[in-house]
Amino acid sequence: MVRRTKEDALATRHKLLDAAEHLFQAQGVSRTSLQDIARRAGATRGAVYWHFKDKADLFNAMMERVTLPLEKTFQDQLGQEGQEGQAGHTDPLVRIRNGVGEALLRIASDPQTRRVFEVATHKVEYVGELQAVRLRHLKSRSDFLEQVERGFQAASQHHALELPVSTAAAAQGLHAIIDGLIQSWLLESADFDLESLGRDVVEVYLRGLGFPDAGRGATAPPGSQP
Repeated sequence: MVRRTKEDALATRHKLLDAAEHLFQAQGVSRTSLQDIARRAGATRGAVYWHFKDKADLFNAMMERVTLPLEKTFQDQLGQEGQEGQAGHTDPLVRIRNGVGEALLRIASDPQTRRVFEVATHKVEYVGELQAVRLRHLKSRSDFLEQVERGFQAASQHHALELPVSTAAAAQGLHAIIDGLIQSWLLESADFDLESLGRDVVEVYLRGLGFPDAGRGATAPPGSQP
């Protein structure tokens, strides 16, 4: 009975998050009330407050269902600098490329991921009770930048390359490219293939930093034996 109760509670939580996703996308976050979400989920307002402290807490939980797997992608790709990790490559530059490509593919191909990113990008105002959402967004960006900066540090050492800018600036530039591509694609996805163009643009950016292209010296440091 206890297990069933927990399963029912989890099912209700997911129904509320599903309802929030669709309503936020359709009418925006500020125009969606917790009562709207409860009604769409077939639940009570009390059920909403049982699972979430307020709208910001619900919004962040909705984001975490989707962004945590994306964040894990970068952790898997970039968390093993200097050794062969889950990605199967010793070159941190390969893991940066793979992390970006896999994240963009997930956004482009998974409807739920796209829906949540659209809400987070175009349907939310960081005012009032949603200040907590802004703080979470800032932390997520900071964590991403930290991971990518470590990746650039390891990649520059691996390729014996002195970057023309600091690794922190290089990470900021990569983030700006990815963020801009996602925002533009969400406005009109028919304009370009997010993953394909994203990989191409990131490749141009990496070459601009002085790194070898994907087909040249991508997996072995200079001077190593084949």
